[in-house]
Amino acid sequence: MQKFEDFGLSTEMLNALSKKGFEEPSEIQKLVLPELLKERTHLIGQAQTGTGKTAAFGIPILETIKSDKTVKALILAPTRELANQVADEIYSLKGEKDLKVLAVYGGASIENQIRRLKSGVDIVVGTPGRVIDLMNKKVLKVNNLDYFVLDEADEMLNMGFVEDIEEILKKTNDEKKMLFFSATIPKPILAIAKKFMPEYKLLKVAKKELTTNLTEQIYYEVKQEDKFEALCRVLDYEQDFYGIVFCRTKSEVDDVTNKLKARNYDAECIHGDITQALRQKALDLFKKKVLTILVATDVAARGIDVSNLTHVINYSIPQEAESYVHRIGRTGRAGQRGIAITFVTPREASKLAQIKRITKTDIKREDIPNVEEILNAKKEALIAYVEEIIKEDDHSAYDELANNLLQGRDPKQVLASVLRHVYEDEFLPENYSEIQDVKVKIADKTRLFIALGSKDGYNVGRLLDLLHKKAKTPGRKVKDVKIMDKYSFITVPLQEAEYIMRALNSKKDSKPLVEEATGGRKSGGNEKKSSKKSGRKNHQVKKFFKKDKKDKKSKKKSKK
Repeated sequence: MQKFEDFGLSTEMLNALSKKGFEEPSEIQKLVLPELLKERTHLIGQAQTGTGKTAAFGIPILETIKSDKTVKALILAPTRELANQVADEIYSLKGEKDLKVLAVYGGASIENQIRRLKSGVDIVVGTPGRVIDLMNKKVLKVNNLDYFVLDEADEMLNMGFVEDIEEILKKTNDEKKMLFFSATIPKPILAIAKKFMPEYKLLKVAKKELTTNLTEQIYYEVKQEDKFEALCRVLDYEQDFYGIVFCRTKSEVDDVTNKLKARNYDAECIHGDITQALRQKALDLFKKKVLTILVATDVAARGIDVSNLTHVINYSIPQEAESYVHRIGRTGRAGQRGIAITFVTPREASKLAQIKRITKTDIKREDIPNVEEILNAKKEALIAYVEEIIKEDDHSAYDELANNLLQGRDPKQVLASVLRHVYEDEFLPENYSEIQDVKVKIADKTRLFIALGSKDGYNVGRLLDLLHKKAKTPGRKVKDVKIMDKYSFITVPLQEAEYIMRALNSKKDSKPLVEEATGGRKSGGNEKKSSKKSGRKNHQVKKFFKKDKKDKKSKKKSKK
């Protein structure tokens, strides 16, 4: 078994790791530490979130930089939460070393950050926007770096930070080592790497199961207008609920949170428009379990480090399968079982099918708890609680009052009156609204958009021939073929769709030849909307077309 001692780390670092309870390196740390501690190379590290990426780059930075009152390491993170988390992690690893770490981000006092930078900082962790602001003010100098780190590179791309990253990199010195870390490595990130790194190593941790066996995954079929009522039923049915409710937009987060508070649930929210002070207060209360419900967007929740969540609820189904994996990965940790619940409307059936296909997970359909089940669960919880306090609490101070209340009165009526006074309408069925039954049909087929049409020389026969040749898809599995001037549509089983997209989409090209047909292109729908995107004559289309011609010519020659 490999240990941290095997990497030749300093005594200070080993002591810091021991204090944090780290006994052996994670897979990404095993790959990265030897490269950075010995060779000091440019590298891209690919590993799923929660696998120890911060320590993988933090340890070598702390072990190799020398303090000279200038910034030696710049680490970019996509969100304020993540910047704080990374800075805290690095600070906890530095131990007794005289190195200064500073997190910089919007929403906090820029004057304080300027003052700290002027006093001398060795490692800066920041969001791109605030880093650029401080660079423009000439207080953050990045011309003497030993390391430039891009953390959660895929999230940086999703949030539109690519231009900011390039702007920052152009002002850094050439001698630095560049480290990119991400759960996935999208093409635009690789493009930045090729542009700014002379050479680099790509280190990948073999993907384990996308979702943990400790997380039970279920979905409820529900109409959009019944989602909030369904959420309340879940919260009431699960007596020890401690989890995150994920919404798609900031406004939806606000709406759900306000409605929950109106019904007296212990809930708070975090999203990009919440001030840093309020965000931090909400997170602190949540970590202490003073609040048991946190409503959040994906981006705002990135970097929240809570390991004992009982539930994750997808109030809005995520747009990408990877987001689904990130969300539900927050429960079912540290050997504890967890539950991931997804609300699915009829319009979102295809999205659920896509997530099931990509994650290779059986997300089971279940019925939303009905009113009778919820009330029974509440009653059982109350009875258990009363039994517990009878056994453990000293209630002798209330004996005289109890005798007075019971004197000349029916004990059952007395207790019922007290319960009604304390719990009001908590146990009344009228407290719950009706939820309409709805059936969500999860498709086993999908519609594909292909950027090849009659103007490229394709008809039904030639297209089927291409699919069979490149993806080994038999013609009998391809239905509803529609050939347009510049593009085509086909319907195939979900598994075949995976094979086709993998076979026909070149990794070198920025635009895919084949995509799932969504929005205006669904089922050959709005062709005017489609033509804009499909009219492209990218290199990949030409390549397949030319290759197909060559194959036909070579066949003719062989026949002669």
